[in-house]
Amino acid sequence: MPDTSLLRDEIDEIPETVRRFLAQSGEAAAAAGRRLRALAPSVVVTIARGSSDHAATYFKYAAERSTGRPVASLGPSVVSVYGTKLQLGGQAALAISQSGQSPDIVATLAAARDGGAETIALVNVEGSPLLAAAASPVLLRAGAERSVAATKSVVASVVGTLAILSAWTRDTALAEALHALPDRLEHALGLDWTPAIGSFVEARSLYALGRGPGLAVACEAALKLKETAALHAEAFSGAELLHGPVTLVEPGFPVLAFLPDDAARAGLREICARLSASGAPLFTIGEAGHGTRLPHAPTGHALTEPLSMLVSFYRFVEILARARGLDPDRPRGLTKVTETF
Repeated sequence: MPDTSLLRDEIDEIPETVRRFLAQSGEAAAAAGRRLRALAPSVVVTIARGSSDHAATYFKYAAERSTGRPVASLGPSVVSVYGTKLQLGGQAALAISQSGQSPDIVATLAAARDGGAETIALVNVEGSPLLAAAASPVLLRAGAERSVAATKSVVASVVGTLAILSAWTRDTALAEALHALPDRLEHALGLDWTPAIGSFVEARSLYALGRGPGLAVACEAALKLKETAALHAEAFSGAELLHGPVTLVEPGFPVLAFLPDDAARAGLREICARLSASGAPLFTIGEAGHGTRLPHAPTGHALTEPLSMLVSFYRFVEILARARGLDPDRPRGLTKVTETF
């Protein structure tokens, strides 16, 4: 196995990717946000799959907290399989994709447009059909992403949605936090999570926990653990964990808990205390008072801090894949572009 990987190289490019997006696509994102402010939609629907859907979930919690307007994930099969005509007059639709090529995502955004929605697309590949289908196309500018597992395009997608949100709500504090973010992500790349390696190498299954934007990060972490480290992982809201899944937690069943510095932390701390008492290996990102705390790089803003946690996790999961004897660039059964219908 080589000493490095495409995945590692692309993870290391994340801070520069964010700088480039803000410099070259920041105005396009801001323009999309201003269009949302003028429209004042009652509902925003998101259209995405996989890691892009986790970026959409991140936006959901950030936008609902900031605007009070519901954000709902629209199932692409409603259009691509069932042929439903969408009724979205006066509302908005946001599509996110690395490639912008999946036929069901393109068809669903086009159906949202035909149904009267303001349409926005965040895509990494210039000239893609998804960008062409949007009234407000925003290019992610992550550069070529050759690793099968998306990382830098995911972070750029979240930054893009937050840039749209800051312009929509005139949130200058969020805009300032985004411009300071690349330096914080540089720091996040250098943090040591190796205390968790032993438990994760030996595990057969684990949980990732979070709430709000932290839940989106937990979902992304669970996916990356599956696709790069061949480790069965499931993500739950801390609250949902207590509605049944907690019964599986026992010694030898690791839990990775994301606790950004926001209003959800107190409740997650209580859940972590219960999990720690069960004897499960508990690893927390953010202060929980229980388990093994893994370091993270605070960003000074509740809506950007989970992103720094995600970047540190990305570096960790690449190391973990190698420790489990796997090549992170060749996940079994996966290809870079997944076209669904």
